[in-house]
Amino acid sequence: MSGVPILRSRTDLQKAVRGWKAAGEVVGVVPTMGALHQGHLSLVRAAKEVCDRVVVTLFVNPKQFNNPEDLENYPRTEAGDAAKLAPFKVDVLYVPDGGQMYPDGFATTVSVEGLTNVLCGAHRPGHFDGVATVVTKLFLQSGADKAFFGEKDYQQLQVVTRLARDLDIPVEVVGCPTIREEDGLAMSSRNLLLSDRARIPAPVLHEVMQDVAKGLSRGKAFGELKAAAEARILSAGFTKVDYFDLRACDDLSVLDAPDRPARLLAAAWLAGVRLIDNIAVPALLD
Repeated sequence: MSGVPILRSRTDLQKAVRGWKAAGEVVGVVPTMGALHQGHLSLVRAAKEVCDRVVVTLFVNPKQFNNPEDLENYPRTEAGDAAKLAPFKVDVLYVPDGGQMYPDGFATTVSVEGLTNVLCGAHRPGHFDGVATVVTKLFLQSGADKAFFGEKDYQQLQVVTRLARDLDIPVEVVGCPTIREEDGLAMSSRNLLLSDRARIPAPVLHEVMQDVAKGLSRGKAFGELKAAAEARILSAGFTKVDYFDLRACDDLSVLDAPDRPARLLAAAWLAGVRLIDNIAVPALLD
């Protein structure tokens, strides 16, 4: 036994949450698709620090996958995930099936315009509609006061923040720092799909981003830095760069220079695996 209570019905989850709320307790939710790593667990740790009760959700959401093969190959490790959560003493691991999330006749899609047709959204049509729809349901099913998401999926963080605000869902979305491997690679469940050989050049993506950020802070032109960065990524063994952009932190608008709070965001393919990353960019030095 993992020691973590597992609920599979939204009615059971809502009954538990009603009891906690009646006692005046603060409820946090950490939405995941499983295959938990230290990045996920850092979100659980953050939730435990500020919430009386913590719900971790595990649902591999078919609506956010463009490729059926990608959905089929996504790691499913419920028993291992429960074991990893046990030391944190989370209150519930909520594991709904497709029928709980999308019952027969389900016909509603949540779409956040503006933030979702760029970056990953431009390369994965419908992906963020799937994210926004499932997250809206998880917010409502869990009744959480606070929801914890990693900055590693920065565009996703902005999307869920906006949907909660626009739909008046009374939940505070908390962004938490990206957790990295010792060599700088951003932790991701997809990293499990990399072969040992492919894993070697994977950190180059982050290394290049750091170098570009330093160049930008010294006033170098982003266009020139971008071309060199993409060439370096490809020469390391990546097969394609989907994007390597400088964007505003708040609305993800395109920037030529970090003259307002900015982030570098990138997505690139390595051995058939799509890796994404982002970092904050220091403001231009005077």
